[in-house]
Amino acid sequence: MAYLTLEDGTIFKGEAFGAKIDIMGEVVFNTGMTGYQEVLTDPSYCGQIVTMTYPLIGNYGIDEEISESAGPNVRAFVMREMCMQPSNWNCKETLQEYLEKYNVVGLAGIDTRELTRKIRDKGTMHGIITQVPPSVHQIEEMQAYEFEKPVEAMTCKEKYQYCDGTRKLAVLDFGLKRNILRSLAKRDCALTVFPALTPPEEILKGGYDGLMLTNGPGNPKDNPQIIENLKKLIGELPIFGICLGHQLVALAMGADTEKLKYGHRGANHPVKDMQKNKVYITSQNHGYTIMSRSLPGCAVVSHKNWNDQTIEGVKYIGYPMFTVQFHPEAAPGPEDTAYLFDEYIELIDRNRKI
Repeated sequence: MAYLTLEDGTIFKGEAFGAKIDIMGEVVFNTGMTGYQEVLTDPSYCGQIVTMTYPLIGNYGIDEEISESAGPNVRAFVMREMCMQPSNWNCKETLQEYLEKYNVVGLAGIDTRELTRKIRDKGTMHGIITQVPPSVHQIEEMQAYEFEKPVEAMTCKEKYQYCDGTRKLAVLDFGLKRNILRSLAKRDCALTVFPALTPPEEILKGGYDGLMLTNGPGNPKDNPQIIENLKKLIGELPIFGICLGHQLVALAMGADTEKLKYGHRGANHPVKDMQKNKVYITSQNHGYTIMSRSLPGCAVVSHKNWNDQTIEGVKYIGYPMFTVQFHPEAAPGPEDTAYLFDEYIELIDRNRKI
């Protein structure tokens, strides 16, 4: 038996698997029906206890070749039922074995529908998973929990080359998903990946054709040095920003961000491309959004979330730059918006001819 206790005092009892340790974090939910391995390995979940709303998890096992990073980044993984006997020709190990190997806490057997509705109604909350009912001291620690500097924890420690190609791109790693690199590699790009706090001068002297800003965890406002660095890069190179990269560009351009009540996490979020007048289904994982009334005059909203009308994409007039909040690289999720990588390549090529 193990216990998930929320900061409002609600307690859920379940069966522990994986690491049998006490852990605390921000409790969020993901609505994806598949893709649990990509969720586990997405660096944007750093510091979070992730609840899957789909009732059966682990049914196709684990194949580390599809991981989005070197290992799990979640604080804990919560579900209704864990499959003990997966069926998939690519399966290398069970979910239980995977979490045990990486010392990640798992919790099964709880009412994930009730938990999800509570988060949806009250907003994301801190929580703690314990092997016995938590003490008063543990609850106080959980209520004050903060994961400091998550981008610095998730970024690469030194720059590295990913692949060869005719277009030379710099990638600022805020906690990237590998499929961003794969998507660019497919489009004949030579990629150099830089740590998040790399001085802008080092990138500018590298002779790159463009700059990719990746996803990453946490509150975008907690990265003041990165924001200042971006101010020196904007306008110098064609820029494409995804998720946290999208938010950081907005802050560098003078806009503001705010926290969503419970965020957008899943593989089924409708987003409208305002120029194409078409709705796409997207993969998302974020807890913050750009405030529309704060955008500068040069900003044009290119995409909107068709559930709640929040900003999902921005183009900046007069700058070779656009950003999106969702994940066009998917992993997991639909590849409906992969065309954005093609548009970025076209932007780079146009800029090279000028």
